[in-house]
Amino acid sequence: MLRPRVIVCLDVKDGRVVKGVRFQGLRDVGDPVELAARYEADGADEIVFLDVSASREARGTLLDVVRRTAETLFVPLTVGGGVRSAEDIGPLLRAGADKISVNSAAVRDPELITKGAARFGSQCIVASIDAARNGPGWRCYTHGATRPTELDAVSWAAECRERGAGEILLTSIDRDGARTGYALDLTRAVADAVPVPVIASGGAGGAQHLRDAFVEGHASATLVAGILHDGLTTVRDLKSALGKWGVPVRTDGDTRTREDDLTAANADTGNDQGVIR
Repeated sequence: MLRPRVIVCLDVKDGRVVKGVRFQGLRDVGDPVELAARYEADGADEIVFLDVSASREARGTLLDVVRRTAETLFVPLTVGGGVRSAEDIGPLLRAGADKISVNSAAVRDPELITKGAARFGSQCIVASIDAARNGPGWRCYTHGATRPTELDAVSWAAECRERGAGEILLTSIDRDGARTGYALDLTRAVADAVPVPVIASGGAGGAQHLRDAFVEGHASATLVAGILHDGLTTVRDLKSALGKWGVPVRTDGDTRTREDDLTAANADTGNDQGVIR
């Protein structure tokens, strides 16, 4: 099993990292290549690169930015945004991505997950779900959280797993950028419904929120962005606090290789296929 992971998210628009609140009011916070290198050096277990405007603009992911970001990294890189078909996955892997996140196109055509997992392996396919509270449940949204669907987040996560997704990236639209903590009820509901890792996203305001996501939300990983971009804390400080609370995160003393990370991910997904370049 993977240790609890602290993952840094880079939301990218027009080649620059941006951050907003509830997917609105995006502001420029830096260059993705520089930030990826900085966060890796500070102890990030993985980097997630999301082209947040690709789906709304009906275009593919910015391959050159992905390639330059991947070239700086030793830790795994997940890339999402603008993946419209299974044919789009190969070029992203060849550009240096280790995993591919799919959302809007997968909702439109769930066979994208099935075909992607069959061709490249479940360890490559991350089902990204943006969800907001809807009565007693949570409704899925697409196109950068701008288009509501009729899908229930928990049921859709279970279907994504059945189709071959090896991981679920679960973002609470209600909590995104608010720094009030992850949506623990949503995270726990999805984590308890699927046998693959669930990444909690949306709402991190400090180390206590990460601990709560791991302990109470049953998350396998937490996604962090704004509090790092704004210099309120560091990955190293977050991990230090988690370690003091008994959460077994990786520390500077641990040794690993990129292959170790991906092999562990394969074990978690029950998939023995390697990453195809």
